[in-house]
Amino acid sequence: MPPADTGASVTDRAAASPPSSTDSSSPAADPEAGKLRPGGPGYRRMSFALFAAGVATFALLYSTQALLPAISGDLRVSPDQASWTVSAATFGLALGVIPLSAVSERFGRRTLMTASLTVAALIALVVPFAPSLGVLIALRAVQGVALAGLPASAMAFLAEEVRAKALVAAIGLFVAGNSIGGMSGRIVTGWVAQAWGWRAALGAVGVLAVVCAVTFRLLVPRARHFAPRAVGPRALARTLGGHLADPLLRRLYGIGALFMTVFGAVYTVIGYRLVAEPFNLPQGIVGSIFVIYLVGTVSSAAAGKLVARVGRRGALYLAVGTTSTGLLLSLADSVGAVLAGLVLITAGFFAGHAVASSSVSRTAKTARAQASALYQCAYYVGSSLGGALGAAAFHAVGWEGTVLLGLAAMLGAASITLYATRKAMTERRLLHLERAA
Repeated sequence: MPPADTGASVTDRAAASPPSSTDSSSPAADPEAGKLRPGGPGYRRMSFALFAAGVATFALLYSTQALLPAISGDLRVSPDQASWTVSAATFGLALGVIPLSAVSERFGRRTLMTASLTVAALIALVVPFAPSLGVLIALRAVQGVALAGLPASAMAFLAEEVRAKALVAAIGLFVAGNSIGGMSGRIVTGWVAQAWGWRAALGAVGVLAVVCAVTFRLLVPRARHFAPRAVGPRALARTLGGHLADPLLRRLYGIGALFMTVFGAVYTVIGYRLVAEPFNLPQGIVGSIFVIYLVGTVSSAAAGKLVARVGRRGALYLAVGTTSTGLLLSLADSVGAVLAGLVLITAGFFAGHAVASSSVSRTAKTARAQASALYQCAYYVGSSLGGALGAAAFHAVGWEGTVLLGLAAMLGAASITLYATRKAMTERRLLHLERAA
């Protein structure tokens, strides 16, 4: 799934570069002369390094999601208990992303990303040997905190080291790594679990993560434009408090969390629905349904054009409607209807997420990195709550309970958007009256 920009202080030093002997007043001076560009030395290595990091991050973060029915059966636990193997990781990431963004300011993006990938990959090699559900959940929580170093640093690293004109393409490749990692990790674990069990599947993801971590460390270029800066707790608290005091940012954080609540609930529980009556699908096939994530890549890219046509609030209404329609369609006892519902849910979620996350950067006038970090935090808290509550609802009343939770979240997102619409209309009317007077 595509991540929000959580790099620390990107806007403060995105254009930073080493002092040049060239007179800055000269027309020939180029403040970005030393930065990476397509075709230039280091750019391809940087792109492949960040792609590998993106694959590892999301393959690890959601590694147990497609395996939940198998984990429940082997450890003899309920769906809501097993779901915490996913929610613990996303909640750990939500807790870690803001403080680790501050750590990256002091020790460097490259250093933090390397450490995060290394620790998370090593934990992944231990996870398959967890003797109980409690130990498995604890390891996943620690792994989530470790993984928080990637979104806390990656965007800032790119903004500091890549030329502005090439930045969108570079970020796009990192996001592609996120999507492919999230999708392929689930597919691989599904088929490996079907043949050798869920522990072997988690081991396979661990090996993949080690390969990606080594690839990243070998390829990532040295940071040339990073300037260390200590970020004290008080300064960070003031910055975060300023963002949370902004009503529009609070609404955007709420919308992001609510969309992710639906997505987390649906994809945490869908495996249980499809392996049971009346579908009885094998584990490998259930894991393969995550190829639907590719729909999200398309809808995220199309969100910009949608906003250009109907505006940001109009795009959010359409995203809510599409997601809600998919939830209702998934109630049918037909594989085709369920898959069609998942397509709509995925398309609506990614569109809503793209609009909300981009609006955060557009709304924040200062410290945009911390504003985006707060969005990322809310986003993954929504994922954690969605997975846990969705599984609890499924355990209590079945798939209908999960759908009801999703519809309630979409009602909340629609209500927030409606409030914003009415507020904007009122402000526009008052402005018109003032001009007329």
